[in-house]
Amino acid sequence: MLARLARPGAPRGCPRAAAAPCRRLGGAVPAVPAAVPAVPAAPRPFEQVPGEWRAGWLNLLRFWREGGLSHLHLIMARNFRRFGPIYREKLGVYESVNILSPGDAAALFRAEGTLPERFRVPPWVAYRDLRHRPYGVLLKTGEAWRSERLLLNKEALAPELVPGFVPLLSAVGQDFVRRARAQARQSGRGCWTGDFSQELFRFALESVCHVLYGQRLGLLQDFVQPELQRFIEAVSRMFHTTAPLLHLPPALLRRSHGRTWREHVRAWDAIFGQADKCIQSVYRDLRLRRRSPQEPLGILGNLIVRDKMALDDIRASVTEMMAGGVDTTSITLQWAMLELARAPGVQEQLRAEVLAAKREAGGDRERMVRNTPLLRAAIKETLRLHPVAVTLQRFTTHEVILQDYRIPPGTLVQVGLFAMGRDPAVFPRAEQFRPQRWLGAGPKPFQGLAFGFGPRQCLGRRIAELEMQLFLMHILENFKIETMRAVEVGTKFELILVPDRPIELTLRPLEGP
Repeated sequence: MLARLARPGAPRGCPRAAAAPCRRLGGAVPAVPAAVPAVPAAPRPFEQVPGEWRAGWLNLLRFWREGGLSHLHLIMARNFRRFGPIYREKLGVYESVNILSPGDAAALFRAEGTLPERFRVPPWVAYRDLRHRPYGVLLKTGEAWRSERLLLNKEALAPELVPGFVPLLSAVGQDFVRRARAQARQSGRGCWTGDFSQELFRFALESVCHVLYGQRLGLLQDFVQPELQRFIEAVSRMFHTTAPLLHLPPALLRRSHGRTWREHVRAWDAIFGQADKCIQSVYRDLRLRRRSPQEPLGILGNLIVRDKMALDDIRASVTEMMAGGVDTTSITLQWAMLELARAPGVQEQLRAEVLAAKREAGGDRERMVRNTPLLRAAIKETLRLHPVAVTLQRFTTHEVILQDYRIPPGTLVQVGLFAMGRDPAVFPRAEQFRPQRWLGAGPKPFQGLAFGFGPRQCLGRRIAELEMQLFLMHILENFKIETMRAVEVGTKFELILVPDRPIELTLRPLEGP
């Protein structure tokens, strides 16, 4: 889930007035200029890629003054309209090439090789160096990354893991339904209304920890332990403080005494502290044989029992999965519920599909997961309109031809996920929420890249997809989703894209509170 979150920024684009059309969340990003030159006999040199890349520090200063730290995705969409489907940028010391076309994304990822590398988030690297903590698989590179990634794939990403994940995630979804029904009863109005961001955050953390550790934390109770509440706040603070530090080299950050850096360090300290407690608890239970054969070991327990990775490496990667598996899914579920509230016809179609799958499967959740293609498409459509990440990145390992330009080895190339998802040249009627577009005839290669691609795709993808699908199944079976106000909700960049204001929703029980 963290596997595709960060990008180092975007340069100053056209004047401020030109940015207005894309500041509306629901507005379409106009297609890139149609007048693309005819392909010449030979690819053009890298120096001819359009963009502003000659004055990196001046570009960074202008970017900060424009509010780019929170509007990075809108600036990037604007730059694609200005320069076309490819442009080059430099902010401070970080330089990249940005692309929009699914065809160019295909060319990039098909040439990535067996040891692909992407942008390593500087403040995350700086924190681990400062505290002498090992890198997890998210930040490792080369053969060290590959050997650990192959082991972790077997525990987190393989399709045959689904039967084991489904009951763990479904149990948390059922508890959320019980909590929602109780809240509706207590409200005196027969429904539960409010900003669900914290509730969904707690749900997501409970879900990912059940899979990682085989344990429940009790986050869906009315009272949450203070240390867990501090962890929840720390994850949000970690993402919030990452964005302002993105453009500074790790070596400079480690020597910094600025307030944002100090807050970032405290946030990671809290995250690792809570993860260490969970890991130590599982390790102690395994050593003392406290777990019955019926209890799930979780990903952590399986890794410890198999003894193929050093415990410090396991701890580092599991902590990354724990931190990255919360905001990313909880925010996507907020957007999905809002879209379904705004499109009651689509909501009813999905409910009918879920109930039909339930009857056919006799309540077997694993079979229901397989038999609800429109629900899977709705999640995919949500991630198209509201991607968690602004971009997906790779460093080129050899020369790649993109838009007929020669891109040399070692270049950071970023696929603009937000801009692509709202480009009507790629997605007709791009501003509309239409899950059916993913079920139409014909292939749609490299259009749905929310979880990345290839060996570096999101390690938590399987868990996240199942978690969201099962949650929405439980909600659609039990509640009607409504929105009280037709308020425009935009997005802001905090390393991931988050709503710029609270999303107010109502869960109304279908059979009474």
